[in-house]
Amino acid sequence: MTQHLPALVFLIPFFAAISLPLVAMRDERRAGSIALAALCAMSAAAIASLWTILDQGVVRYDFGGWAAPIGIEWVADEVAAIMAVAASLLALVCVFYAASLPTTAIEGRMIPFYAILLLLISGLAGVIYAGDLFNLFVFLEIVALSAYALVAVPGGRALVSAFRYLIMGALGASFYLLGVAYFYAATGTLNIVDLGQRIPQLLESKAVIVGLLFMFLGLGIKTALMPLHAWLPDAYSDAPDSVSPIIAALLTKVALLAWVRVLFWVVGAGGGSQPAVVFSLVWSLGALAAVGGAVLALSQTGLRRMFAYGGIAHIGLILVGVGQASHTGLAGGLFYLINDAVMQCVLFIWAGVLAHQYGVRTIEDLKNAQVRNPWILGSFLVVTIGMIGLPPTGGFFGKWYIVLAAVESQNYIALAAVVVTTLLTLAYFVRVLEKLYRGARDTGTSSSVAEPVMSLSFRVGIAVPTAAIIGLGLFSDRIVTILLAATSGLGL
Repeated sequence: MTQHLPALVFLIPFFAAISLPLVAMRDERRAGSIALAALCAMSAAAIASLWTILDQGVVRYDFGGWAAPIGIEWVADEVAAIMAVAASLLALVCVFYAASLPTTAIEGRMIPFYAILLLLISGLAGVIYAGDLFNLFVFLEIVALSAYALVAVPGGRALVSAFRYLIMGALGASFYLLGVAYFYAATGTLNIVDLGQRIPQLLESKAVIVGLLFMFLGLGIKTALMPLHAWLPDAYSDAPDSVSPIIAALLTKVALLAWVRVLFWVVGAGGGSQPAVVFSLVWSLGALAAVGGAVLALSQTGLRRMFAYGGIAHIGLILVGVGQASHTGLAGGLFYLINDAVMQCVLFIWAGVLAHQYGVRTIEDLKNAQVRNPWILGSFLVVTIGMIGLPPTGGFFGKWYIVLAAVESQNYIALAAVVVTTLLTLAYFVRVLEKLYRGARDTGTSSSVAEPVMSLSFRVGIAVPTAAIIGLGLFSDRIVTILLAATSGLGL
């Protein structure tokens, strides 16, 4: 039974999505409850799968009785298992939070809304477990197509943002698929393990070089790597408040995980000039994205746009870490990826709560919002500490390993990029904190404006990922140890 757990992590939300129109046909209000139940079951399966993998080792799941590399294979190693747990739990929190949001935008469309949302989540699981490059493409497109539809739900400006996202996403998918075709032409296989044995000896092949270039362009668009990021701020800002936390937390992160798989499991970081050039390009682009994204975040007036550009900057930090081509850098980058997913989740939930409880959409709105709710004030203080990278949060330990990898590699340009990005992150978060706490201090308890009552789902949506930021810091040593063990066979 345990060997089927990775498949269950995918199949539970997938079957819930396709059965939702029938099950909730008589009462569409059931759709949200069914989605929550499916995500609870998915989270339980993901946790059980992680427990099994830590105890018994990697699970390889062959479909249809055909063994890899001929058949389709899913690989549930420690990295995939940890990411599956993070994705399923964050998805559960986001959907629970969405339960208290007004349903005006999706009135009469709740069944397709939740069906598409569940389809997106199942696609994320497919990306995490996919053991070959073509099925990786298939699941990336399931996620992307679902995201286009969800971003467009409010209509108006969101339709334009969704269309731009669609155009850029289609371009990224085309580039990625071209890269896959070149790899297949050069090697005759698409299985990641099989490619990892053949590609390192073929890195001087023009077909492999061109394929790698196309693949990285495609995944660069999917991860919103600067300067291929133009679709992301509008998509995140104009998406409905019930959708933006989950797409901000997970979409670019699983695409980035796919990039890491290609870098380390296919290309390899062993000796030779070609891998060195590839990894130098990765950390250089990451440094550019980290600093550039933070500069753009500092110039924003809207909260969600600021958080979106901050997310771009932290994608750059992850690439700075993995680009060092070392055990420390890879483990630190993967650990920071998980932390950033959690932090982006709570930031966009926090922005949604402010919008619905106080009408706050911009930084200037905070001055007159009279926010005195301790859940909101305390949560933002914790996430600020995490984004800046101070102990005891997971953000600190993720940055610590990235900085340590840069020092070990004597890469002081990468180190400088991390420091500059951290200072810029401090600057734009302090700007928000100053407005938020000044409004709370100036109004005080004598304010005639009653504090809005916060629903249970809002409290859970804020509290759980906020606590996870601290929890990841407290258990950072254990998680990084697992990640180091999972990547021990990559020849780093």
